[in-house]
Amino acid sequence: METIAENITRLRERIYNRALKTGRKPDEITLVAVTKTVDSNRIKEAREAGVTVFGENYVQEAMGKIRHIGEEVSWHMIGHLQTNKVKHVVPLFSMIHSVDSVRLAEEISERAIERDKIMEVLIQVNIGRENAKAGGVKPEELPQLFEAVSSLRGINVKGLMIMPPYFSDPEKARPFFTTLRELRDKLFPFYSDSLPLSHLSMGMSSDFEVAIDEGATILRIGTAIFGGRK
Repeated sequence: METIAENITRLRERIYNRALKTGRKPDEITLVAVTKTVDSNRIKEAREAGVTVFGENYVQEAMGKIRHIGEEVSWHMIGHLQTNKVKHVVPLFSMIHSVDSVRLAEEISERAIERDKIMEVLIQVNIGRENAKAGGVKPEELPQLFEAVSSLRGINVKGLMIMPPYFSDPEKARPFFTTLRELRDKLFPFYSDSLPLSHLSMGMSSDFEVAIDEGATILRIGTAIFGGRK
């Protein structure tokens, strides 16, 4: 059985090679190790192998892990977030991927202001509508939501996120990634790292190479690092 460190080495090689193949800079792509159901000891192995950003789906599960792992790494909230959990998330996480309503954004803004913090967020878009339970704003409602969220104090909108349906063939996910990039480009036609919406959070263990092709800057990888979930 390969170790977590070996998995990470192989994964980084694949990310590096795919980025170069598509004419991109590998260092513009952030690897987020998804730790849903992963225990703290295995997370520490990933940290020791060089991973510096971890993603969690559930607030309660994350709180215990963050205490064990310490402040040497960054944490991203990548799962659906309820407004009553925001008070726990803002102090612990550096980015929230799943903003999909003005109400949620307003709560994040209020909690961030209380802590004198600027909370980085991504707006989650539900492009195919097949995965309704995962949340996300409809594409046609994105401009209005972006305008409302970006006007709030304590929030910095950094980009967009998508959680498409799972496909055994990664090419079937490509249209979702392409559409997200096009939606971003319609909001900001001139891409620049100095502008908001520079990030596209898309691509997981099964399809991250296709996501890189389509402009992903944040990859959410769990299985390819930690193995299958129990």
